[in-house]
Amino acid sequence: MKKLELNPSEFNEEIISLWSQRWFLLTSGDYPTGEYNTMTVAWGSLGNVWNMPFAQVFVRYTRFTFEFMEKYATFTLSVLPESYREALNHLGSVSGRDGDKIRETGLTIIPSRYVAAPSFEEAELSIECEKIYWQDLEPQHFLFPEIEKHYEKKDYHRIYYGCIRGIFAQA
Repeated sequence: MKKLELNPSEFNEEIISLWSQRWFLLTSGDYPTGEYNTMTVAWGSLGNVWNMPFAQVFVRYTRFTFEFMEKYATFTLSVLPESYREALNHLGSVSGRDGDKIRETGLTIIPSRYVAAPSFEEAELSIECEKIYWQDLEPQHFLFPEIEKHYEKKDYHRIYYGCIRGIFAQA
């Protein structure tokens, strides 16, 4: 499937609905070696920081993808068509530690253009990122008490910022 490269400064999508309704597949690792993992994410942001276009993602340290985010310098974010909602649910609820969950969904891993982390052939939108910063959430900084309800097990997220190296949409 042909992918059209978009200019990050001209990228104009409904960002909040991409995160909250469509969801992304966060994939980290190294395509050439075959060492990578993916998970569904619905928390994050896209914008501009330090004069760079960026993507921000949240990953709990208990997730298998966390190990890949720590080990590798790049990640991708992929938006799939609504017809893949079952695959998104599977990839967000099954651990890659327990088997090849990507293969189980029938999705097709492909190399990315600018980063080592892979993307998906089926993606309507792919964002390729290189990590530039991380920060662990610190609960003492929560200003809304209801935020803590997301952390009954005290398994707080690490936040990763990635400089956007490329954005691709189905042509």
